[in-house]
Amino acid sequence: MFTKSDITRQAIIEKSAPIFNTKGYSATTMNDILLATGLTKGGVYGNFESKDQIAIEAFEHSIGKLLEALRFKIKKENTAKEKLFAILSFYKNYSINPLTEGGCPLLNTAIESDDNLPFLKIKAQKALNELLGGLAFIIQKGIDSKEFRAELDAQEEATLIFSIIQGGLMMSKLADNPKILNGLLENLKATINTQYLR
Repeated sequence: MFTKSDITRQAIIEKSAPIFNTKGYSATTMNDILLATGLTKGGVYGNFESKDQIAIEAFEHSIGKLLEALRFKIKKENTAKEKLFAILSFYKNYSINPLTEGGCPLLNTAIESDDNLPFLKIKAQKALNELLGGLAFIIQKGIDSKEFRAELDAQEEATLIFSIIQGGLMMSKLADNPKILNGLLENLKATINTQYLR
């Protein structure tokens, strides 16, 4: 049973998440959060100790939505190849049509938190490890079931795939050109078809 406090707290997280993801931590003010939630400072600080705590939970909310949407697409597929293709399909046009307002929460947070926000960097690292681990797991299952070539290194391939996706996403956003990311996704599909399958 959710209390009124639980509901208020969740509303603050949900309304703050797109602001942090769009403006970044440094540019997001408490006034932005108050305007988005319609609460007073006391209403916000009655649920959170600091802006840092809101930022952490807002990031976890955004990354949780991303992981949930990815899992939903992956679970619908049977083979390792189909699961990888589902991930690539998920990211098609992501630079102009992201799941979360402001773009990829992992990419945004990783760039901003690299040197000066260690509390957010830790959360981004954890999310990165989860995404890489999920990719490596799919590839390893493909190797174990003899769908993929035995000599593939699941961890290395997962790192390569995710680096290409995130790099393509960054370049597409910067150039305002979704074709960059989409072209890289097609290249990854071709690589899986020609170099992964037995």
